[in-house]
Amino acid sequence: MKQDRPNGVSAGMVRLGYLVAGFVLLALGIIGAFLPLMPTTIFVILAAGCFARSNRRIEDWLLNHKSFGPTIKAWRAEGAISRRGKTLATAGTGLGYVLFLIGARPDLPLALFVLAVFGACAWYVLSRPNPSQ
Repeated sequence: MKQDRPNGVSAGMVRLGYLVAGFVLLALGIIGAFLPLMPTTIFVILAAGCFARSNRRIEDWLLNHKSFGPTIKAWRAEGAISRRGKTLATAGTGLGYVLFLIGARPDLPLALFVLAVFGACAWYVLSRPNPSQ
């Protein structure tokens, strides 16, 4: 028996949604490769997940890409982030916080809240294992 999706959403529409999201996330990741405070890795990993649900050929291209492939494979296999990735991510987080302080001149409660959020993100990145390969 055919299972209907809520609100008449077809499988093709869901697949198209994942495809569009994959391209948007990939574009953000590529932009992040050139902008110092914009992350790259997380967007590319999320894009690969979207392409896994919409277009296997593009997912395969990402998995075999010279720069992106090893990062995506390490994340999928082990939840791992390279030492270089950790260094760049935490340095970018620190730089982002300093620029936030300079640009926004927040009151102490907001500055501490943003510090806690950035600190939690940095802790998570640093807590991930290094890739075994």
